[in-house]
Parts: sequence; C-alpha cells; structure tokens
Amino acid sequence: MPKRILIFLLLLTACSHNHVPNDAAVVKIGAANPLTGSFAHLGKDNVNGIKLALNEANGKPVFLSGKPVYFKLVNEDDQGNSKTAILVAQKLVEEGVVGVIGDLTSGASISASKIYAKAGVPQISPSATAEGFTHQGYATTFRVIANDRQQGMALGNYAVHVLHAKRIAIIDDRTTYGQGLADQVEKTVMAQGGRIVDREYTTDQSADFMATLSAIQAKAPDLVFFGGMDTQAAPMKRQMDELGIKAQFLCGDGCRTGDFIRLAGSDSDGVIASSPGLPLSRMPGGEKFKKSFEEKYGKIQQYAPYAYDATNVLINAMVRAGSSDPSKYLPMLRTTDWKGVTGRIRFNAEGDVLNGPVTFYKVVHGAWKPENPTGRVR
Repeated sequence: MPKRILIFLLLLTACSHNHVPNDAAVVKIGAANPLTGSFAHLGKDNVNGIKLALNEANGKPVFLSGKPVYFKLVNEDDQGNSKTAILVAQKLVEEGVVGVIGDLTSGASISASKIYAKAGVPQISPSATAEGFTHQGYATTFRVIANDRQQGMALGNYAVHVLHAKRIAIIDDRTTYGQGLADQVEKTVMAQGGRIVDREYTTDQSADFMATLSAIQAKAPDLVFFGGMDTQAAPMKRQMDELGIKAQFLCGDGCRTGDFIRLAGSDSDGVIASSPGLPLSRMPGGEKFKKSFEEKYGKIQQYAPYAYDATNVLINAMVRAGSSDPSKYLPMLRTTDWKGVTGRIRFNAEGDVLNGPVTFYKVVHGAWKPENPTGRVR
C-alpha cells in the first residue's frame, strides 16, 4: 500500500475514534450554556448538539489549507446567569477558543457578547432570541433562530386572529428574554386592535403565582400570555387551574419543552406555545438528525438541532476561509449560505438568520403537536 494512502487511513481511523492525529492542529471551539440550575436540561441539550457536529467533523476529517485539524470542545457552565456568562466568556477567550456556540439565554448572550466582540471571537447563539443580542453593532454576533420581534409579532397575531382572544393578560419574568418577548406581544396585540386587560410581573426564580393570578382573575381574561421559561410556566399553569381560571394559556419557546409537560402534568393539556423554526419532522434534515442524536444522547429537549447547525456554520466558514483564525474566517460567516438540519441559513447585516419561520404547538394528550406544521406565521 502506498505510504500516502496508509497515512490518510491511519488519520481517518484516529479521527473516527476522536483521537487527535499526530500532525493535526487542535482548533478550540467554546460552548457556553447552563449546565447546572433550572435551565440545565436545555443547556445540556445544546452541548450535545455541538458535540454531535464536532464528532462528525473530526470523523471526516476536516482540512484547512490542506492541513488536518481536530476540533476540541471547551465546555463551560454559565448557569444561565449574565454575570457568570461574562466570567465564562473571559475564560474561554483566555483558553484560546476561535469561536463560541452560545449562550443559551438572551441575557447571558448579550452580556458575554461584549467580551467576544472585543477579542474578535465569533459567537453564534442557537437559542438567544432577544432582538438586542444582534443589534449592538458587534460584527461577531450571530444567531440561527428567529428573534423575539419575529416571534412576538407572530404570538400577538395568533392571539388576536387565530385564537380570537378579546381580553388578554400578560405576565413576564423580568428577564431579557421574557420581558422582551412580552413587550412585543403587547405591542402587536394593541396594533391589531386587541385589548390588554392586565400586565403583571414575576421573577425567573418564583414558584408561587397565586397573588398575581388572583389579580388577573379579577380582570376576567380569556387568554393569559407568559413570557418566561418552562420551570415557571408549569407551576403557573397548575395554579391557574387550581384557581379555576379558564383562560387559554399561551407562551413562547421557553416553555415549549418536554419538561414543561412533565412538570405541569395533565394541567399542560391545551396549552399553546410558539417556537422559532419548523417542527423536527418538517426540518430538511430533521429525521436523520433525530436518529443520530437520540442514539447518543437521548430525547431532544428543544434547541439541539440549532446548536448542531450553528457549529456546522462555524466550521464551514473556516473551511471556506482555509483558516481557523477568526480575523480570516469571520468575513465568511457574513456570506454563509448553509443547508442545515433546521433549514437554509443565511444572515442579514445584524447577524440575524433570514426568513426564520415560527411554528405554533399545542399540548394534546401529553405531547406537543404542531398547529401550523409548515411553520407559516399566521
């Protein structure tokens, strides 16, 4: 066997077992997500999506300017906290990562983005939806999922024109994500001639919503929208039922998870939530991704396909640039046209994904079922 072929086969075998080839350059990819705390299930879901993409890339292998590279994940816990996210960002930059997938939450993503921008390190979030994340003027921020303006407009229109709600109450958790989404819903509802009968606030650590819900009950809403995450949405819905509030419960992607159904139990039936993107079954590569992911990591929680796509977009930009140097491959991110698992990914001038669909889901017999499976915003 020719020596060159033998070397290549040895390299391929090494990569397939995630061993670093002797002559490969190590390229560090950072991941920042909550791995502890109430959002850990979503953070770990993101990390597993990243791992799947990196393992596949290392198994090919990937060459930059004719030289083999090995992608090494540098994984950090931001706890879903803005202050911790800054410390994590500083640590990842010091570790020498050339790109970051994260953060999970909008508040953490925005806080960390300043550090990455200063260091010139690209940051692609698979799940941060707050509009402000990509609207700070940084060249390094991107997202592969529809933002809160798009999702909030869809939610407001859906409440008024599809659910025909006449009296709408809104609660948010005062986080960057929850409040931002709720503000856009309120703005859209009012623009469409809908009526907001109450606006209440809580925190992302609360579990007792009885006082807030009692105040809302007195306003007799026919729909309650919650801007927040599944760990608060579930007890909120249970307490609505305890109080006998018959209003439709509507929320965003933060509560469109398997954990919401698990935590809310039978009280989850009938809840409707929006989620950026298409249902997994309608994603171009959804079924193949689902099989590969669940064989290794179990059930998909929410954003894993987007974390997978974000990682591949990063790698593709490096390949097109022939370099893992952020200053060389960052311009290539701007010209991305990637056929991902979640759909076609291209970015506008701010780093937002173009034409991101929003799908609505309803809990039916303990499972989320698409209400508009084509992803068309109604």
